[in-house]
Amino acid sequence: MRLVVQRVTRASVTVEGEIAGKIGKGYMVLAGAEAGDTEADARLCADKLAGLRVFEDDEGKMNLSIEDVGGEILLVSQFTLLGDARHGRRPSFIAAARPEAAEPLLVKMQEILENRGLHVETGRFRTHMEVELVNDGPVTILIDSRKVF
Repeated sequence: MRLVVQRVTRASVTVEGEIAGKIGKGYMVLAGAEAGDTEADARLCADKLAGLRVFEDDEGKMNLSIEDVGGEILLVSQFTLLGDARHGRRPSFIAAARPEAAEPLLVKMQEILENRGLHVETGRFRTHMEVELVNDGPVTILIDSRKVF
């Protein structure tokens, strides 16, 4: 799985004019499942996300996790994170997991995060979404379950 994690002061996702998910301080997470990913990838990404220390402590150092600060997560599926634009001008998305394989992995990731006590909002799978956010810092981190070790 591939994640783009942005530390935000607020974020929302809108589908067909309705707000599908909205958070305050926390992470805006764009998540793409790769063909062959399993629940182990979802768990690894969820654990990495929950423990990531990019919030400032009292001394201004990025030393606190989202769990430490009581932050929220907006988790939005985005298969285009697996796009390969090395050849030609149109990206290939062949590496992305099929929707019927990807959706359960994102649901699993959400469950793992919620079981850790985090509040998670989501977009709507397989819809056109409009995402708004205020990146705090800006801080943007990439997580890839295949590049963790």
